[in-house]
Amino acid sequence: MSESDERVSGSFLPSGTTGESPAIGTSPDDPPLILRGGKVNPEAIELAYRRAAESGESDESMFRVRFELSRDLKCRLDKYLTSRISFMSRNQLQHLIGEGGVTVNGTEARPATKLRKDDAVEVVVPPPPSTEVVPQEIPIDVLFEDEHLIVLNKRPDIIVHPARAEKSGTLINALAWHFKHNSGGELSPVGADKARPGVVHRLDRNTTGCIIFAKTEEAHWKLGRQFEFREVDKRYLAFVKGRVAEDGFVIDKPIGPHPSKEKGYREKMVIRHDELGKNSVTIVRVRERYRLHDRAVGDQDFSLVELELKTGRTHQIRVHLSEEGHPIIGDDMYGGRAFVAIDEQGREGETVIDRQALHAALLAFQHPISGETMSFVSPLPPDARALLETLRTGAVESPDVGGTVSAIRLGLAEG
Repeated sequence: MSESDERVSGSFLPSGTTGESPAIGTSPDDPPLILRGGKVNPEAIELAYRRAAESGESDESMFRVRFELSRDLKCRLDKYLTSRISFMSRNQLQHLIGEGGVTVNGTEARPATKLRKDDAVEVVVPPPPSTEVVPQEIPIDVLFEDEHLIVLNKRPDIIVHPARAEKSGTLINALAWHFKHNSGGELSPVGADKARPGVVHRLDRNTTGCIIFAKTEEAHWKLGRQFEFREVDKRYLAFVKGRVAEDGFVIDKPIGPHPSKEKGYREKMVIRHDELGKNSVTIVRVRERYRLHDRAVGDQDFSLVELELKTGRTHQIRVHLSEEGHPIIGDDMYGGRAFVAIDEQGREGETVIDRQALHAALLAFQHPISGETMSFVSPLPPDARALLETLRTGAVESPDVGGTVSAIRLGLAEG
């Protein structure tokens, strides 16, 4: 599809009226509504809403974009709109269609509606999400920082960057404050258009441990290249359900999005052997196996595994371990359960950990500017440490597996 496939116009339809009022294009300095390639310009939409607010329009007034197709596209409506309104996800657009915010030839449509020549598609386009990062005073644990990059020890229950549902309280907000009030500098502009400045890789909300951010554009693309070409050593520790029988093995199974778009499944990933499944490789090495005889039969065996990632798919470790029948303790999305201690009377006591017990323990890479080898280790956070100590009250087996990181270095043994 190209920008010549349609004629595009945009205007406000104020709430409660039937007349249209021009919103953009009234000045030669206005940004174009449509960018090269046919995409709707978020700057133009943002300007339209700002001008509407300044002119006293109702807060319920919505900007509408009209596409008049000049040829037969034979394309689904949701797919077409995804290609045109890039600051909205396909899920968001499907929801907008379902709520009646999109019409084809004046009639409400479905996401799967096929578009034909001379169709007129009208879309109520909400304001684009803000890409401005607001500094927030949120505690962070800095493992290393220079003028090119910063390495953090991430705590649980914090996301890396602003997302659709959460615009604040992220590591990006915390870093903006840190740079402004403490160390100086700023995050790399790469990814700033999506409120992800400086983000080289990510950790899930409740995954803890080592994470790196770039402070310059050069550092960003050089670090990104190391991740892309698997030159970064990433080691994770995970406490899992059950006795992992093999001391060491490789999980090589493709991962893709869950086929269901129902609530509760949209963020979930699964093993997929189709075109949506991406190559995903995880090396698993057992560090310790535990048996707690004071627990109920079927709930006595647990394992601590060290994981080396050869790819970096969303939820890769969580999906792979769950697929092997060993979900991570506390990972309720993929079959894990919170770990609850058992008291001397055999009754359930306090909850030791109620999040996924997954920790990014080691991160090693080449400094993007100096070329120096950099290696960082993050100690287990308090809840994971408490889980380790609880599991070690039972029978412990520690296999000798090649390729693992020193137990002393990872904080699993005293030096």
